[in-house]
Amino acid sequence: MARDYAGRCPVSPVRNTWLVAASILLAAQGIGTQKVRVEEELEAFPTESVDLRCQFIDGGGRTKLTQVSWIWEPIDGQRDNIAVYHPIYGQSFPNLSFKDRVVFLHNSLENPSIRISNLRMSDAGRYTCEYATYPSGNEQGTTALIMLAKPKNSAKVLTVQAGSKSVVVAQCEAADGKPAATIKWLASVGGNHTTTTLNGPDGTVTVRSEYRLVPTPADNGREVTCMVDQKTQERPWAYPVKLSVEYPPSVSIEGYDNNWYVGRSDAVLFCLANANPAPTTVTWTAASGALPDNVMVDGNKLTVRKVDDAVNTTFICEVKNKHGASRHQITTIVIEEKRKITPGPSTGAVIGGILGALVFIGIISGIIIFFFRKRQDGEGPPKHKPPPPVKAGSSTEMLNKPSEPPTATETAPLSPGEVYYEPTGGEPVTNLDDETTGALNGGAPPVLEDSAKYDNINELKDHADSHHNNDLDLSNREPPAANISRGESFVSPAMYV
Repeated sequence: MARDYAGRCPVSPVRNTWLVAASILLAAQGIGTQKVRVEEELEAFPTESVDLRCQFIDGGGRTKLTQVSWIWEPIDGQRDNIAVYHPIYGQSFPNLSFKDRVVFLHNSLENPSIRISNLRMSDAGRYTCEYATYPSGNEQGTTALIMLAKPKNSAKVLTVQAGSKSVVVAQCEAADGKPAATIKWLASVGGNHTTTTLNGPDGTVTVRSEYRLVPTPADNGREVTCMVDQKTQERPWAYPVKLSVEYPPSVSIEGYDNNWYVGRSDAVLFCLANANPAPTTVTWTAASGALPDNVMVDGNKLTVRKVDDAVNTTFICEVKNKHGASRHQITTIVIEEKRKITPGPSTGAVIGGILGALVFIGIISGIIIFFFRKRQDGEGPPKHKPPPPVKAGSSTEMLNKPSEPPTATETAPLSPGEVYYEPTGGEPVTNLDDETTGALNGGAPPVLEDSAKYDNINELKDHADSHHNNDLDLSNREPPAANISRGESFVSPAMYV
């Protein structure tokens, strides 16, 4: 029956695939329930202790544990048992290098964790917790132990002599560190550095760095800083050092003020030297040979007790150190009388003068601006109505009779073209101030259009002469030109009283 059913209903390829996948999944679950749990990686320092934890996980409880061992692999291919536990035979520590440093934390096959004390750098490597089981065979888990070492950092300078070649002026070292440190330099001088590494037998690394430059006297005392960075340090280690560059002396003489007059006392010269190391000797001499009798020397100080013609010479100062000697000279000139030295203005006086000049310039600028604005105001349009024009006839009367009160005719303005008669019976006078010729046209004096108007004006003048008893002599005045163009002003000639 079963054969016939199988023949009639063959298994499809899809169903076959699902059966295979289910079988693999069940096998994986079975294996997953039997595993060794450990930590993948641990870090430790020398002289410290570390706990290597191990635990067997059996989900179904069908695995029988026989024995557990801890195997140390310092390098690939080398396996050494360091601890063994058997439920019947107890504990065993076959490796002598770990004897008295390894202990089981629990007497249990399910939790055979160990502790390693007094760690050494050579203890680094892989530690495998391996179980002998039945029926699945051996089960294991591996932990990598990484040993760390804090480097021993140091920096120093090398004393060098100034020259033209690049030399090592400072060194920095991070010794016996793990992992290897990195070294950097911070410097204000122009230079470069080289770094080398040296591996130790216990896995540590020593890093050395040298700072090089072409030393000059100016580099002496300048600062460079070594910086070491490494995993075990909370922050970079920094150590500044000052360069030591030695050089021969450079000499100068100070103190001479060009005022060594006859009779001056205690004139002093100083011999100044820049050298590294410090000068060993300072020697004063004169170009003429021995120093004058009135000269006293105390180290780098030369004192002339009383100036006379004997010190009218050249003084020489020579300085020596282990790298060489250098000299400098100065010629002193003795004068007959003391020079009067006019002191220059003090800083306060200079500042005060500058401020005073600025104030003066400000005042002058203010005055100029004031007058400029006032002038602009005066050239603008008039701010008041101009007075009414003065009549040509009445102005003459006012000049000739200042004491008489004006008549009604003189005070009353006439309309353009209006005629009035003098009280004494003179000829009629016509008002010449019309819109085109008189004051109504801007208040200007009347303009004569032709010679007829000039005749009329002459008649008015003759009448005025007879009326005022010939007070004014107009006979010597020449009449104005006969032809006056339109737009020109008529100006009365000057009157003589």
